[in-house]
Amino acid sequence: MIVITTPTGDIGSRLLHLLLQDPHQEQLRVIVRDPAKLPDDVRGRVDIVTGSHGDAEVVGKAFAGADTVFWVVPPDSRTPSLEAAYSGFTRAATEAFTAYGVSHVVGVSALGRGTPVAGQAGLVTASLAMDDLIANTGVAYRALANPSFMDNLLRQVTSIRDHGVFTDTVDADRRAPFVATRDIAAVAAGLLLDRSWTGADEAPVLGPEDLSATDLARIMSEVLGRPIRYEREPLDSLAARLTSFGAGDAFAGGMVDMMRAKDEGLDAGVRRTPETSTPTTFRQWCEQVLAPAVLA
Repeated sequence: MIVITTPTGDIGSRLLHLLLQDPHQEQLRVIVRDPAKLPDDVRGRVDIVTGSHGDAEVVGKAFAGADTVFWVVPPDSRTPSLEAAYSGFTRAATEAFTAYGVSHVVGVSALGRGTPVAGQAGLVTASLAMDDLIANTGVAYRALANPSFMDNLLRQVTSIRDHGVFTDTVDADRRAPFVATRDIAAVAAGLLLDRSWTGADEAPVLGPEDLSATDLARIMSEVLGRPIRYEREPLDSLAARLTSFGAGDAFAGGMVDMMRAKDEGLDAGVRRTPETSTPTTFRQWCEQVLAPAVLA
């Protein structure tokens, strides 16, 4: 049995769709706070445990009889500390992995391990510490080491459509890997269905090419048929904006530190190979996902 956390999230929902299409039809169980958010055609095909996967009673119920878990920590903008948001949230699950005999875990994490800035990368540093916590239980573990997501641009659809502008905090000409969440879900599905792997390691998910903000603006302009430009947001402006939306100091500071680290090469430590590359180009993503959202 495979347990899926965050089954209604960007990655989890795509992963669940892929696993439900698998011809071997492994038994699936999901942990979800609100089962009504699951699609109707999914709800009747999975075992549902209601609650938070940060809760010991919930994960105990979910992991009983399961051998494999897909693990994602949900964002908590009001967390008192980054340690609490990642390792603290995960601690009950790590105890349950051992207690219930879970053998394999695939987790969503980030690039950066081994780079000079890994220890000062805010949210990423906390995520890497969570990976260590899981690996130290003795389960076979693969941390999906991800760069920035193409799909995060969907949060700026209104600005792209109405003003022809998208923002980020990195240098306009710094190239870095960029990945579609559907490709992350596909890598996760492959690992969850073929559990011949052992030990603890990372599985980098790099997309097909490195791109800069200048590259993104050019490709979006070509696909959308209108000029799109990049505006760099200062880090102090990012912190103020997050705080104005209700984020606490720990989360806002962690985001700022992560973005500063990205601008200093956090995502540049892994070489792209056929094994670390994924197929969806940014142009394809723009044609298939961004353009319909902008036109809508």
